[in-house]
Amino acid sequence: MLRIIRITTAIVCFVIITLLFLDFTGTLHTWFGWLAKIQFLPAILALNVGVVLFLVVLTFIFGRVYCSVICPLGVFQDIISWFSGKRKKNRFRYSPAKKWLRYGVLAMFVVAMIAGWNALAILVAPYSAYGRMVSSLLAPVWQWGNNFLAYLADRADSYAFYEVDVWMKSLSTLMVSVVTFIVLFILAWRNGRAYCNTICPVGTILGFISRYSVFKPMIDTTQCNNCGLCARNCKASCINPKAHEIDYSRCVACMDCIGKCKHGAIKYTRRVPRTVNDGSVSLETSQVNSTPASNSRRSFLSSSAIFATAAILKAQEKKVDGGLAVIEDKKIPNRENKIFPAGALSARNFTQHCTACQLCVSVCPNQVLRPSDNLMTLMQPEMSYERGYCRPECTKCADVCPAGAILPITTADKSATQIGHAVWVKENCVPLTDGKECGNCARHCPTNAIQMVPSNPNISDSPKIPIVNVERCIGCGACENLCPSRPFSAIYVSGHLMHRVI
Repeated sequence: MLRIIRITTAIVCFVIITLLFLDFTGTLHTWFGWLAKIQFLPAILALNVGVVLFLVVLTFIFGRVYCSVICPLGVFQDIISWFSGKRKKNRFRYSPAKKWLRYGVLAMFVVAMIAGWNALAILVAPYSAYGRMVSSLLAPVWQWGNNFLAYLADRADSYAFYEVDVWMKSLSTLMVSVVTFIVLFILAWRNGRAYCNTICPVGTILGFISRYSVFKPMIDTTQCNNCGLCARNCKASCINPKAHEIDYSRCVACMDCIGKCKHGAIKYTRRVPRTVNDGSVSLETSQVNSTPASNSRRSFLSSSAIFATAAILKAQEKKVDGGLAVIEDKKIPNRENKIFPAGALSARNFTQHCTACQLCVSVCPNQVLRPSDNLMTLMQPEMSYERGYCRPECTKCADVCPAGAILPITTADKSATQIGHAVWVKENCVPLTDGKECGNCARHCPTNAIQMVPSNPNISDSPKIPIVNVERCIGCGACENLCPSRPFSAIYVSGHLMHRVI
């Protein structure tokens, strides 16, 4: 029963967290966004003491149930291992812990985080690695499936679905995601939880705590017949059947060994000291649940439902204006400073806290967030306005960020937060290059920070050009995005290293 409860809970958490990265409408975050905020590393970076204490106490009482239930990357590896187990039964064996590798990776991870080399540290962060894989590899498939349904709905005069743009946000993030997926797939297919117990820094930290957990699987030597079936089904390779020992620092409390033991020799128990007749103290096991769990893992099949969009068609990309002329795509300008969302406070705060999980990128309805290709901030989101602009009434990225990189902010505060300022480029401005009136930037500026004035002060009817009041501009990018100049806008936003309220 314990194993069934664990599997059911793990599947529910896994599916919901996956959908958080796939839900481009952002509606699921209202109800289940807390699942992202109880992930271990984001909680630490956000200084969420309550969540961190909860996870530590949970591990101290029940062992590494976080790794087998809450962590989506752990459940992802279990799914792969389960499929591998269908091909070859009883394929695992005990292997000694590679402590030098575990603690070496943890030490490098901590040093990298303290030194500000987040781009290196986040490569091995479990929650972020899973988020990047879903955002880069699964989200396009999900969106193509949505567009196919939107195509069918349109033919049926229904508005149940609407079409969304499918685009590659970052080549570097895509490549890292592909490599991460391949490495995890191979390790999980061949060795189960090898990644969790050799590389994952969160697994190493919780493993140290789980050595002293109150409840844990224990081997009853009076009932064990040394068949080794438990060790051959332990995906953490932490059961030594010859010595009747379990390495609790690597055990993820999956309960598989309990379900496989045909003699009830492994029980999930708590150890209670008792005094025997000779006055010495021994450990008595108090059984919590010794009923062998069912070997069926059919419940895992529900997690594969998110991959069910196999027969999908990519909707035709609309790159024409009224079906008459092709519109040239805009290119990213050479900004003096990068732009970070309101709520980030500063470039330094953002880069120190962001784990590059891509959750904010997934929910951004205006497509202004995309992963960085810069080596120092690799895969961390940054803003650009080729596809849209940051609407003052939207706070979705701040609502979903679990790591404190983008703090919660109200729409009123966002409208008064200056994340950058607009810069006019004379050589690209349409009134000067084509001799046509424009004024798009001034017309759509939400803060009235742009005014149109005659290009020649001495000639009142000369072509009008924009001037920017940098004290009123909040850097939303409406002017840059709606500027008709191609491929570079005649006005662009330069970010501020420190945000300020105006």
